[in-house]
Amino acid sequence: MNARLVLARAGPASSVQDLGRWGWQHQGVAPAGAMDSESLRLANLLVGNAPGAAALEMGLLGGEILVDADAVRVAFAGAAMPLRVEGAPLAAWRSHTLARGQGLTVGAAAEGVWGYLAVAGGLATAEVLGSRSTHWRSGVGGRLLKAGDVLPLARAGAPGGSELRLADPPVVGRAGRVRVVLGPQADRFTAAGLAAFLEADWRVLPESDRMAYRLDGPAIEHAAGFNILSDGIVRGSIQVPGTGRPLVMQADHQTTGGYPKIATVISADIGALAQLAPGRRVRFVAVTAAQARAARVTWPPTLLGSGQLTSEQLLAHNLVSGVVDAYAPGHG
Repeated sequence: MNARLVLARAGPASSVQDLGRWGWQHQGVAPAGAMDSESLRLANLLVGNAPGAAALEMGLLGGEILVDADAVRVAFAGAAMPLRVEGAPLAAWRSHTLARGQGLTVGAAAEGVWGYLAVAGGLATAEVLGSRSTHWRSGVGGRLLKAGDVLPLARAGAPGGSELRLADPPVVGRAGRVRVVLGPQADRFTAAGLAAFLEADWRVLPESDRMAYRLDGPAIEHAAGFNILSDGIVRGSIQVPGTGRPLVMQADHQTTGGYPKIATVISADIGALAQLAPGRRVRFVAVTAAQARAARVTWPPTLLGSGQLTSEQLLAHNLVSGVVDAYAPGHG
């Protein structure tokens, strides 16, 4: 019998995601991938996967996942979503082994937006252009999940060894400040416009999604109109259209755009911004490229448990992340 997970219930923003579909933007294909890649990496680490293994991403509301395999090892990371198995609470940021027929219930997020359920071996949905990530709007890599969907597993059973937990779980969904590097079109804004961008408390709007987060606050003044020749967009680019309110590009962003970009969120803070729920406020802090490089996340984090990570598992994880998503080494 094939090992799989069955979705008895699925939240409206549930999909399969890995670290993204790189190397295709020049042909108009957006990377997609996890909205909070750090949480995805941590969930995968806890079950012994490589950092980019495909997992179940859930936004604001989880669902119910039934185990249709002899045994599976799972770990949940990201938003503060309550977990239960057969009515008993289950801890996030640690691994658990579930048996056939057990159901894992994931509730609504109390803090944060995006939660990740990783399974030892990863999800074995079809790869499209080298990735299992779902791009919501285009349908590349799949579609939004619904009740009754089946997720095949790459591993038939749970691995041996003890369960692992993260020694110092991060606080998700409360980032008050997000660091940015100004530009590449900062000169398209007046001094007053730049000041407004950096001094305002911006509120995340409910219209935000995996393509872009819409922010509300004072209008940012353009110096010479709000149209430019379309050029490349990266994850974290902050466009300012004619409304004067920022649009922060997210995982499903378009590949080019014609609004000037006032700044780019550094890679170390992209996940923290993505975890801000509608209504949350954020302030941007300008840093230099050198400061952005210094903020790179160091891997691996400390895990607790009697089992030890093998050297192969450690070497499977990138030790640092990039500055912004404009370039990912090895992805073209």
